[in-house]
Amino acid sequence: MKIALIRAACALSLAMAGLAFAGDYPDKPIRIVVPYPPGGASDTVSRLIGQQLSQRLKQPVVVENKPGATEQIAASFVAKANPDGYTILLASTAGLSVNPTLYKGRLAYDPEKDLAPIMLAVTLPSVVMVHPSMPVNSFDELTAFARTSATPINYASSGAGNPSHLGMELYKRAASIDMTHVPYKGGAPALQDLMSGQVSVMMAIGPESMPMAKAGRMKALAVTTAKRSPAYPGLPAVSETKGFANFELLHWFALLAPARTPDTVIALLNRNVNDILKDPEVKNKLLEMGMELEGGSPQRLAETIKRDRLKWEKVIIESNIRID
Repeated sequence: MKIALIRAACALSLAMAGLAFAGDYPDKPIRIVVPYPPGGASDTVSRLIGQQLSQRLKQPVVVENKPGATEQIAASFVAKANPDGYTILLASTAGLSVNPTLYKGRLAYDPEKDLAPIMLAVTLPSVVMVHPSMPVNSFDELTAFARTSATPINYASSGAGNPSHLGMELYKRAASIDMTHVPYKGGAPALQDLMSGQVSVMMAIGPESMPMAKAGRMKALAVTTAKRSPAYPGLPAVSETKGFANFELLHWFALLAPARTPDTVIALLNRNVNDILKDPEVKNKLLEMGMELEGGSPQRLAETIKRDRLKWEKVIIESNIRID
């Protein structure tokens, strides 16, 4: 009986402490850790959300860039941070759903155990891009050309194991074709070689590639979303092509906190960022950048991470993709 009373008292004490903590939060600056250098899409999204969050919570929100190792440096840093709500991670499909399989046994964090979902923020449609010299003007024509080409067509990716790589491998398997992978250290050099004709095809993130397509330096054939993207309404979806009804390559950014961050803090952050994404000014800026707004509950993000992990795990294993 005495032990039971002590345990009950401890539980009550912890609960009261959690309530007090939630009432005081936030009382100091919050930082959003971004796994890429300044200037990229993830950095821009973080700064836009951070600026609005700062105004709502009446505390500074700073963006801290920790690039490298396919998001592993930033994710590991946040996973080990104090679970107090003052350190938040903005991560993507690669860091949360691809890395666990790609770096199995070598990953210093577990997205499902070491990080607490806050919300899915935005999705970035990818676009099937080809060099202007390619004699194709649709996704269907690209597939037909690849099937009859005397030699395998080469395609670019922003890195081995990157969604741009996995998406093309998914395409190869669905189309029963052979193509040669040419990995690059980032999207910019890959797009540069696509424009110069060193490579022929790439599934490139829309915000990074569409300006070049509009300038006539490459041809945009289709978006890789399940249906047409509001950001690029003139482009058909890959899924509209016969034989590719279930094809989808979706790159997304999401916000997470260290595991064991109080639920009340997660709920507060979730509620405020959901409101931010509904703000007309924020919405217009993100849409202009070619991003689609998401939002929703922490559970929705958790389900998205797990769903995509299982999807890309299958592609990685069947395609025998390895990172040494």
